[in-house]
Amino acid sequence: MSNICALCNAELTSIDTLLGENKLSDGGNLCNKCLDKVSNIHQELLYNLNAFSINDIKNLVQTGKIEPETLQTKQKAEVVKIESLVQFTESNDMPHDLYKRRLKEIKYQLEQVGANLSMFTKGEIKELPRILAIDEVILAATDAQFLKTVDAGILLVTPKRIVSVSKAMFSPVKVNEYPNETITEVSFVSNSISPVIKLHTKDRVIEFECFYDRLDAERFYGFINKIYNQKKIQQQTAPAKEEASGLIFEQLEKLGKLRENGILTEEEFAEQKKKLLDQLS
Repeated sequence: MSNICALCNAELTSIDTLLGENKLSDGGNLCNKCLDKVSNIHQELLYNLNAFSINDIKNLVQTGKIEPETLQTKQKAEVVKIESLVQFTESNDMPHDLYKRRLKEIKYQLEQVGANLSMFTKGEIKELPRILAIDEVILAATDAQFLKTVDAGILLVTPKRIVSVSKAMFSPVKVNEYPNETITEVSFVSNSISPVIKLHTKDRVIEFECFYDRLDAERFYGFINKIYNQKKIQQQTAPAKEEASGLIFEQLEKLGKLRENGILTEEEFAEQKKKLLDQLS
């Protein structure tokens, strides 16, 4: 695994590899600075980078145009279909600046909740700005996929719902949501290799297998257990409020430190702070 940016030859930092590398189709990697530079020219690189080689990237920088080298690239650049929630038929449906800002926010939230996600979920992470509402905050997340499938996947908790995001190689991303009021309880099947998290609704039981990190799956279940199993009979309209408040205040403290250290601007800090405080109202 190379620790050098294929475009500028600078050594990759821990920030560059946060939540996975910016990997190209030929195995090379880009630093975040170069990714930001080339994605300003061609937005698709933000969510489909591994379809392009370093030659594609250099050609883009020199000519302002990019021609994918393989048929697979053309297939991957087709319409991205998001099931169950919303569909974006064109890559520019979400404004470029909004997408970049929202992706940065989501990566920060995943880091703050301690999500330990495999490198195979990088594609799912890049789709989250189009899946989550602009003011929707991630309270917990774990690496999980539907039982008896090989799709990489993420299971997320927000104040209003649980969301499953999964994607097989060269396939459209699949999104399934489970609003709080539809979940009657949750349960957990311990296993030394791949524990199972179950979401119980009035109509069925949805099972998710957790291959990547058993301890992280147990931590995630501990969080949702406190939310969804306290009132199994009563209808739950906002079960995450109390559990979320402590986490939100912790995130506010961390936001303040990031501002003090110059990582967040005043504008970014104010925007993030407002979104967190809105979750308490």
